[in-house]
Amino acid sequence: MIEADEEEDIMNEFLPVSREDMKKRGWDQLDFIIISGDAYVDHPSFGTAVIGRVLESRGYKVGIIAQPDWEKKESFKILGRPKLGFLITSGNIDSMVNHYTTAKKKRKDDLYSPGGRSGHRPDRAVMVYSHKIKELYSDVPIILGGIEASLRRFSHFDYWSNKVRRSILLDAKADLIVYGMGEKQIVAIAEALESGLPVGEITFVPGTVYKTKDKTRPYKPLWLPHYDEVLKSKKTYAESFMIQYKNMDSIVGKILVEPYRDYYVVQNPPAEAISGIELDDIYSLPYVRDYHPMYQKAGGIPAIKEVKHSIISNRGCFGSCNFCALTFHQGRKVQSRSHDSIINEAKKITQDSEFKGYINDVGGPTANFRISACKKQEKHGVCPDKQCLFPKPCNQLIVDHSDYLGLLKKLRELPGIKKVFIRSGLRYDYLIYDKDDSFFRELCEHHISGQLKIAPEHVSPKVLEKMGKPGRNVYDRFVDKYKKINEDLGKNQFLVPYLMSSHPGSTLKEAIELAEYIRDTGYMPEQVQDFYPTPGTMSTCMFYTGLDPRTMEQVYVPVDPHEKAMQRALIQYRKPQNRKLVLEALRKEGRTDLIGFSNKALIRPGSDEGSRSKEEKGKRNPKSQSWKKKSEKTGKSGKSGKRRK
Repeated sequence: MIEADEEEDIMNEFLPVSREDMKKRGWDQLDFIIISGDAYVDHPSFGTAVIGRVLESRGYKVGIIAQPDWEKKESFKILGRPKLGFLITSGNIDSMVNHYTTAKKKRKDDLYSPGGRSGHRPDRAVMVYSHKIKELYSDVPIILGGIEASLRRFSHFDYWSNKVRRSILLDAKADLIVYGMGEKQIVAIAEALESGLPVGEITFVPGTVYKTKDKTRPYKPLWLPHYDEVLKSKKTYAESFMIQYKNMDSIVGKILVEPYRDYYVVQNPPAEAISGIELDDIYSLPYVRDYHPMYQKAGGIPAIKEVKHSIISNRGCFGSCNFCALTFHQGRKVQSRSHDSIINEAKKITQDSEFKGYINDVGGPTANFRISACKKQEKHGVCPDKQCLFPKPCNQLIVDHSDYLGLLKKLRELPGIKKVFIRSGLRYDYLIYDKDDSFFRELCEHHISGQLKIAPEHVSPKVLEKMGKPGRNVYDRFVDKYKKINEDLGKNQFLVPYLMSSHPGSTLKEAIELAEYIRDTGYMPEQVQDFYPTPGTMSTCMFYTGLDPRTMEQVYVPVDPHEKAMQRALIQYRKPQNRKLVLEALRKEGRTDLIGFSNKALIRPGSDEGSRSKEEKGKRNPKSQSWKKKSEKTGKSGKSGKRRK
């Protein structure tokens, strides 16, 4: 991606990664060293780059140690001792999710590493890096950040070890956690450290977590259950989770304290939502917008491909899906960049030598959230006991796509831009509630590259309720409207729905219900996501406790690997390799009516070991709509890409 003759000049634009880089800048010592589990990509889609550039903009000297060899002390010493502190992150993705599938099998690829090859970071990278730094520089402050640390700030269920672990602040032997997006927090911490304040005295920054042995230190806190009690009782775990869940807003959130035998872990309320002007400033910083040239020989960093010609337009999500960690990380308040800021970034993209005229994506956690959910949020914060879209839209919800529509129009009119796409992250239920069809029509006419990815996840009311997703009727309304608008426009465009198997609440009965829905639509997904219990989500709390923390009612949780395999197979019941599992599931549930030759059958009778005949493979549901059948024939449905929502 980077030409050799450009390498020397570009090296000076990246933050230092070596002593030589420091010398070129005339620096003998850095203020902060960021240690990251990702390779170094200087692009605003990468948290390491953002935090580094924000600190740099405030006059701090910052260097990067990307993917150090955790078995060699020298890897952590290449930039020397920082004056103010080490900042440690696993990178854009949790290191355990990065390494393991839902079935806990080792992944072969790592898109955030050179050449896309795994093995460049350890399991539990934040803890490993922190321990190494503590061993080498015991007196230097250690501040943890990023998704891995943010979601482990209190005791949490760890899927990979199948136990409840302590706060990562204690297990990593660190001084502070920055949770959430972190720009405001890291500047406040830097200024405090620069003023000479010991890191142990930095207990006042919103959006941070600290530890103390003095129980009187936090002011008027809410007390969470003791860690020992959380270990003993799943009900107590669920109660603790809900206290945390209801205090994730900067206005209504309280100081929370989790007691341990030797420490009190204290969470300050979330940081105030960043303003549009501040967000614009962050994205205007001098990012190189590419990976460091030291990775050129290894084949570069694949993760840049999806984002290099894409634009982040907003943060936060008031959708609050129960399986999503955004509530605990970015929060429910939407923060958006200005049109001018986004247009300026688009102009920079058009100057890239690899740009072919196509903006791949314009969005964020949810592409079509550009404004606050309601006016009340701005003054009184988000409702702790109420969601904006679930189980039905709040009567205070503002549904308006006019700002997003105006932005997209401006972008597609820029010289050098042929198309502006929205590839993922579109909240279909929010869109269907908009009484003005202007955005929907322009979306279909101008901003879809043949297919639109959306996330109904399931169709069973029982499962959707546990997911915090709208009912099937809302999705059906969207499908019908999407089809009609495309027909009016004379376009043959498809929907690619994300579907999830084995979510809490899903028995084989609900999995069969989903399979029947797939049969009736004529769509056969080529990719399915099993529910992945990651820290910080309500669904993970259900998975571990077997309780819905909102009501404390029992929830069925599919934990048996064989049952999970059957649920997954049912979603892809046409695949020959799934035949035995589908037969077993149907017989177990007494649904042999779905084995036969009728249009309602999922599979044909025959040997459990056999595969389907050529005639069966070619059979199509005669009631399937042509626009859906074609998506199956073309295979476009399989190009699902990175999951955004």
